[in-house]
Amino acid sequence: MARQAQPPAFDGALVIDKPAGRTSHDVVEAVRYLVGFRQVGHLGTLDPLATGVLVLLLGRATRLAQFYSSRRKRYSAAVRFGFATDTYDADGAQQGPDQAPRLDREEVERLAAQFVGRFAQIPPLYSAKKVHGKPAHELARKKKRVELKPVEVEVFSCRVTGVEGAVARLAIECAGGTYIRTMAHEMGQLHGSGAHLAEIVRTAVGEFTLDQAVTLEELRQAAAQARLGDYVLPLGALLPDLPRVTVLPIVERRVRHGTRFQVQVAQIQPGRVDTPQGAPEQLDGGDWKPARLRVFGQQERLIAIAEAVVPRTYQPIVVLEAEP
Repeated sequence: MARQAQPPAFDGALVIDKPAGRTSHDVVEAVRYLVGFRQVGHLGTLDPLATGVLVLLLGRATRLAQFYSSRRKRYSAAVRFGFATDTYDADGAQQGPDQAPRLDREEVERLAAQFVGRFAQIPPLYSAKKVHGKPAHELARKKKRVELKPVEVEVFSCRVTGVEGAVARLAIECAGGTYIRTMAHEMGQLHGSGAHLAEIVRTAVGEFTLDQAVTLEELRQAAAQARLGDYVLPLGALLPDLPRVTVLPIVERRVRHGTRFQVQVAQIQPGRVDTPQGAPEQLDGGDWKPARLRVFGQQERLIAIAEAVVPRTYQPIVVLEAEP
């Protein structure tokens, strides 16, 4: 008799401090093993070279991933000028001799300023972008022809925080889908000496910051002590920027059935406007978004995310706790 899959023991988010040398998939698999179920997803990958914030959603929280797609991200990066690599980072093969320039800070600041705003960016050949259903990096490693189309990305700020010899350190805030590796490579082209990404740390994904992050080793220790739940941010703490409403039992039943419902304006509590230290001042990009609402039941559990259809009338678009 086939063994039935166990339901998720946790619903919420885990903020992981990803170690260098591990893929995001490696981390997801490690966490699946520790929590004992497979319903684990992430809010955007990190390259193996990168460290820092990797947000995982557990259990029913995976259904909230769509509402995080426009979250701004922050990085601390070191760009080594002097030569490019085939992967645009320190893991790749060196392309040409090392020119080892001594950088001028003002010149680097002028270069960095050219990468602020919306612009078209071609992803690296060694990336997870799909080409005819296969990741580009698989084709590139087989020396097959890869043509990637440019995509529009947005960088909100790119500040030079330090220059030493041939290395420039940058603090970058950008929208999801931006490749910092490509920015480093293109800065090297503009400089004339070539460049590649030497180090990168993701310090924030929206409201999730490095200060909150836990290492895999800390998680292993917590699992051994049956304390994994101490690190899980519960469903009710997610999407804090969205307004919330607590509905009466008669309305709660409608919500759990996915049926439209009405609320009075006075019932709605505004979302949190302050952001944690280290997070972007504005959590999302500036594009228009429909009016959405977190809906809580009488037990103060998040039961749904709803969207306004007409004034004071909302339609549940994700129901987290359906009618039993």
